[in-house]
Amino acid sequence: MARPRGDSAAALKVSKSHHRATDSGAKRKPSHEVREKRGARASASRSPEKEKRSHNRNSATSQTSSNVLSIDSLAKLNAENEKTGHGGHYEEKQKEKVATGRIAKDRGKHRKKKRVVSGAILEEGRGGRARGRRGGYVPTEGPRRKYGRRFWIMVGVIILLLIILIPVGVVLARKKSGSGGSGGSSGAAKPSNSELGSISQEDIPPSAKGGILDPFTWYDTKDFNVTYTEVLVGGLPVMGLKSKYDDTTKANEFVPALNERWPYGTLPIRGVNIGGWLSIEPFITPSLFNYQPNMNIVDEYTLCEHLGASEAAQTLEKHYASFVTEQTFADIKAAGLDHVRIPFSYWAVTTYPGDPYVPKISWRYLLRGIEWARKHGLRVNLDLHGVPGSQNGWNHSGRQGSIGWLNGTDGALNGQRSLDIHNQLSTFFAQDRYKNVVTIYGLVNEPKMTLLPVTEVLAWTTNAIQLVRKNGIRQTIAFGDGFLGIPNWQGKLQGIENLVMDAHQYVIFNVDQIAFTHQNKLKFACSGWTAQMVQSSNPATGFGPTFCGEWSQADTDCAQFLNNVNVGSRWTGTMNTQDPKTQVLSPTCPSAKTGRGAGSCSCAEANAAPASYSPVYKQFLQMFAEAQMVSFEQGWGWFYWTWETEKAVQWSWKLGLKAGILPRKAYAREFNCTQDIPTFEDLPENY
Repeated sequence: MARPRGDSAAALKVSKSHHRATDSGAKRKPSHEVREKRGARASASRSPEKEKRSHNRNSATSQTSSNVLSIDSLAKLNAENEKTGHGGHYEEKQKEKVATGRIAKDRGKHRKKKRVVSGAILEEGRGGRARGRRGGYVPTEGPRRKYGRRFWIMVGVIILLLIILIPVGVVLARKKSGSGGSGGSSGAAKPSNSELGSISQEDIPPSAKGGILDPFTWYDTKDFNVTYTEVLVGGLPVMGLKSKYDDTTKANEFVPALNERWPYGTLPIRGVNIGGWLSIEPFITPSLFNYQPNMNIVDEYTLCEHLGASEAAQTLEKHYASFVTEQTFADIKAAGLDHVRIPFSYWAVTTYPGDPYVPKISWRYLLRGIEWARKHGLRVNLDLHGVPGSQNGWNHSGRQGSIGWLNGTDGALNGQRSLDIHNQLSTFFAQDRYKNVVTIYGLVNEPKMTLLPVTEVLAWTTNAIQLVRKNGIRQTIAFGDGFLGIPNWQGKLQGIENLVMDAHQYVIFNVDQIAFTHQNKLKFACSGWTAQMVQSSNPATGFGPTFCGEWSQADTDCAQFLNNVNVGSRWTGTMNTQDPKTQVLSPTCPSAKTGRGAGSCSCAEANAAPASYSPVYKQFLQMFAEAQMVSFEQGWGWFYWTWETEKAVQWSWKLGLKAGILPRKAYAREFNCTQDIPTFEDLPENY
């Protein structure tokens, strides 16, 4: 998702969006190296030189190979995956990994038992002449050493110290992990990865071992086809896909199955974004950005730069694996929603010199997410959320700061890089298996056309459309309105078949609209946004087909990190961005301008646990959400931002359902803008 950061003048007519940041993860200490060899083959497969050669070969292959994957070839992969011969071999290797050496028995007269040396003592180098597998030893020949009283006293002291120090160390480690970048999703149990039981490490070619296509390096293998394949489509791997899929599923009884045409423009989209997953945003997972302010870790770029390549990869893959699961899609279906918009960034495809981003790992999680959406009858809107150079300078584009896409020294270069990425993506998603499930193909999220050269953005958009159509994309193509304002799109990009404009609507990123009273916010949602959607949907007054790709029910901008990491809010007048053009240093809550309500503007109520919400506040929040749904359905429909957050309740459909501030089913609402709008006199306008 995204939002403009204090852009204002034309705000009332411009679809205001939000700015979001990036992701991060907790720093983890490197694991101790196992000191004992586990066999020549295992040792060789882990050598840094082989991993480097594997990475180089994979990189070269991804640039040169582009073979269309047939159903037959995937079926062959599945057949290989189901072979039973590997299973036993894998189990034996697993047993071998945990086997402990047995203590040889003294054959002497008294048969005294040898003391078992612990693995910890061996690793510390205090195992004497012991040798063998960890956890035990095989004694060397020679006379038996006799241990005196002093030795056993020392052993007792060591054991006592371990009993005391180990729990203390665990507590300290947990505290340290919570002090920066641990992430709300990192506490999940490690996946079992039982799928690996059907294959052997010997099945992975030496050139691929330790690389992106080696499933033994994956943090999570659930629902992936782990049979190795080097097949690429559009230079992108199909590794992980299964050959069989079912497009007869449907999201609910009121919408067509996936293999039936969705009548866009007639049947409204009722969807939700899966934000903060593959493109990290600080306000969605603030725990990933729990660092000291002077460290300036504010987006995915600075997070990955701080963690370093290895730690960033581990941290983010854990997040990818646990923040969104199949249950996410099952719950979205159960909520009465029928589409999902999945934001992802260009580093899912590739990275460029100087990029600190984690390359390519998010790609396979994107593919798995699409398959889970298919399983539950949900159609997918692919959203390229971050492009090279950043299209808006907001944290959710990957890097907060300047705009380097179609702007600045490398603007043209980054524009071409974005086209190159679409060349790969469109070739991949033009495959038959995606024609029913990926029904909307997004070009770029929220290009900030209030600062970018409009003619260059339009030229780039035209080139991108021609490119993806040439590669076989027949799905609807979506482009962002760029915050130009609805009337300014009339006559632009006309005559292009199956093209839709994506507008993002929020009242809280504009100093005039955030100051509306609760009653006026509701009136604006019913009348103002309805009028804009009707105007935009008519080619005589706007562009034409339009949907709202992002909105929320938040009535303040109080959520932590919403306006960037460690930046305050417009609501309280603490939004010190160090930029006179965007900072807001005077309170903007309604009572600050109207005098209604006692006290200064506060974020306490907006950020409170929903259990403390008053009945009238819960009534407003649900009516505000339902009013927006009604308005946006005057066009093609909507995608709520977002499904899940760590604690920003008014930005999470999942948490909103739990709090009772959203309809139980998205298609069954109580308020439709025809009823009288309450005055909400009992609801403070300053919190």
